[in-house]
Amino acid sequence: MKRLIALTTCAYVAWLWIDVAGQNGRPLPGDPLPGINGSEFEEFRLGLKDFTEVETAEDGLGPAFNGSSCAVCHSVPAIGGAGVVAEVRAARRDERGEFVELAPTSGSLFQIFSIPTHTCQPTIPPEANVISRRVPIPLFGAGLVEAIPDEVLIALDDADDRDRDGVSGRAAIIVDIATGHRRVGRFGWKAQHATLLAFGADAYRNEMGITNDLFPEELAFGISKEQMKLCDRIPDPEDRPDPRTRRRGIDNFESFMKFLAPVGRGVIDESVRAGETVFGAVGCAACHVPSLQTGPSSNPVFHRKTVPLFSDLLLHDVETGDGIRQEAAGPQEFRTPALWGLRLRRPLLHDGTAATIEDAIVRHGGEALSARSRFLSLSSEQRNTLLAFLKSL
Repeated sequence: MKRLIALTTCAYVAWLWIDVAGQNGRPLPGDPLPGINGSEFEEFRLGLKDFTEVETAEDGLGPAFNGSSCAVCHSVPAIGGAGVVAEVRAARRDERGEFVELAPTSGSLFQIFSIPTHTCQPTIPPEANVISRRVPIPLFGAGLVEAIPDEVLIALDDADDRDRDGVSGRAAIIVDIATGHRRVGRFGWKAQHATLLAFGADAYRNEMGITNDLFPEELAFGISKEQMKLCDRIPDPEDRPDPRTRRRGIDNFESFMKFLAPVGRGVIDESVRAGETVFGAVGCAACHVPSLQTGPSSNPVFHRKTVPLFSDLLLHDVETGDGIRQEAAGPQEFRTPALWGLRLRRPLLHDGTAATIEDAIVRHGGEALSARSRFLSLSSEQRNTLLAFLKSL
């Protein structure tokens, strides 16, 4: 098959068509979804172009930002993947140990860069006693995740632990800023967004400082509106429709993520199959549900498809929380990370502090305490087959 390759340097982005063969005929990281039509591929291509475009202050970058393009954070092992550039969040616990936002209108994000003259650089105030770092989540297969109906996730909700297995995941009910409707969140570490349009628009403003129709005001902790006007003279919203296509940047981001294929599986041999059995027996599948189903769709690439993401997309407390409350998620809750593409991701956990899969597993507690205990009691052979399975994803 033919594959579109994005070559990036600090100075430019180029696209080349080359002949490649995906592993076992399956998509390679960064490929578009198989089966999309010509117009959908054109949307994907335009999205990839915007995703890798390096923004400048004249485009609206900043005044506070974490990266000058989406690809700065999402590039491993290909454009749209994970990354190692961590965002910083901060909050405060009061004397009773309860979470307190430092500034309700600014949230918890503190961008690490700013444009000259750097007079709108956010700084963490001394009263902050909770500091968190979060690494980017891969976007491969995001369109399939978006196509999973809310009802599927609500059916998995077990906030009251009805079956008494110690696992009590709950659906993150949020208001989707793109539609105004109550939806089940599924994107972001805290499942804070339900749609790719909202997820991309949030990142455009929060991570690059480029305001848009969904997030029309600049965000920089501790910076007054008067000071902001001096730092950023580009009229808001800064993301404006292209005169030729009439598409906004956030529309192109949505298309790129929507039509981005999931990562194909690695080699599946006897050891991997045995490891998948151990995965279920240990209890990992209670949260890392092997597959979910998309709903009915007029688009055949999304119509009733099996999505082997290994996640229930619910909020859980497995004692790896970062102490930050966000949307529906409590301070210690995170959305179950999807495991598809795991073999291509390092480091692991929300803050990148786990160097190996084993490190990540033994850090689990809370709702995952029983699963961790069973993992630690496995024989060497069982543990090796489980790890072989995980390294095949």
